[in-house]
Amino acid sequence: MDTIERKIGAVVQRAIGERVFPGCSLAYIKDGVRAELPFGALTYDKGAPAVARETIYDVASVTKAIPTASLLLSSIDEGKASVDDRVADHLPEFARGPGKHEVRLRHLLTYTLDLRIGALSGFKDLPPEAIFAAILTAPLGAAPGTKFSYANATAVIMGLVAERIGGRPLPELAEERFFGPLGMARTGFAPKRFGADAIAPSEVDPWRGGEVRGVVHDESAHAMALLRSVGSAGLFSTAPDLLDFMEMLLARGMRGGRRYFSEEAVAAMVTDQIPGTGEHTGLGWELDQPRFMGNADPARTFGKTGFTGCSVAANLSRGSALVLLSNCIYPHRQERAAINGVRAALADIVFGS
Repeated sequence: MDTIERKIGAVVQRAIGERVFPGCSLAYIKDGVRAELPFGALTYDKGAPAVARETIYDVASVTKAIPTASLLLSSIDEGKASVDDRVADHLPEFARGPGKHEVRLRHLLTYTLDLRIGALSGFKDLPPEAIFAAILTAPLGAAPGTKFSYANATAVIMGLVAERIGGRPLPELAEERFFGPLGMARTGFAPKRFGADAIAPSEVDPWRGGEVRGVVHDESAHAMALLRSVGSAGLFSTAPDLLDFMEMLLARGMRGGRRYFSEEAVAAMVTDQIPGTGEHTGLGWELDQPRFMGNADPARTFGKTGFTGCSVAANLSRGSALVLLSNCIYPHRQERAAINGVRAALADIVFGS
C-alpha cells in the first residue's frame, strides 16, 4: 500500500505545483486497507494553514447524492414512497402545467426531468421565494423520462420531496438517518460551528464581496439558503466522513451492524436506469464516467462530483472507494480539464489492479 500512497502523492504534489488546487484531503479504501491523506494548504498564501485530514470542504453537487438522493431512496426503500409515485402526489404545487402530473420520482433520481428554466445561477439576485416559485412552476421542455437533463432545479425538487415525505428539513433528516448513526460528526449544512480555520475557502467572489468560506458556494443555493437548505448544494464534509458513507454502500447498505439500505436499493443505485440514451445513471448516482472515475473500471464505478473540486466514487466489485476534496476554484474558478485529469489519475490508482 506504500506504493499506492507514493503514486497518489506524486499525482497530488504535481497538481499543487501546477496550481490545480492549493491543497486537498483524500481518503480511500483498497484491498481492505483504508488511508486518509491530507496535502498542501488551504490557500496559496504564504503561511496558510495546512490541510488536515479533518479539514471541511464545501462539496457542492456531491450534495445531490449525499444526502439528497440518498434520503429519497431511503424513504422509498422503507416503503414510504415508490419510484413510480408522481412528484405532485408529494409536492402538489409542482403539478401546474401540461404534462407535469406525469413526472415520477424516478425522473428526479435519474435526471430525466427536463424543465424550461435555464441555469439557476441566473436567479441569484431574486428573493428565495421567487426562485422556488420559478422552479416549481417551470414548464416541461420534454416529456418526462425522454431526455437526460442534469440540472440543479431537479435536485432542488428532489430535496423538497424528501422533506415532505420525511416531515422535516433536509439537514435534520440527513443528521438523523445518516450523519449521526454513521459517525459523520463533521458533516452538515452549517459548518461555521467548527471555526473558520477548520474550513477551506471556496472562492474569492465579487458578487458576495470577497472570500467565500463556510457558506454554500453555489449562487442559487446560497440565495435560497436564506429560506432553507436545498438539495442541489450546500453540504460541507471531510474526506474521512464521506469515505464512511461510501464504505457503507460498499457493504451493500450495512455499517456497524446497522442497515441503511437494502441490497436491492444499492443495486438500483449502481445499475444503469436509462440504457440506450447515451448517458449512464443509477438511481441518484452517476455511472461509467471516465472523466473522474478513470479508465481502470469505469463501467462498474459509481460516484458524484462537485464544482468546487470534490468527488466521491466507489466500485462494489473491487471493494474500493475514493474521496477527493479540494478547492480547485480558489481563488477563482478555472477550466475543468485540470481537476478532472487529477480525479481520473487518482481513480486509476485506486480502482486499478
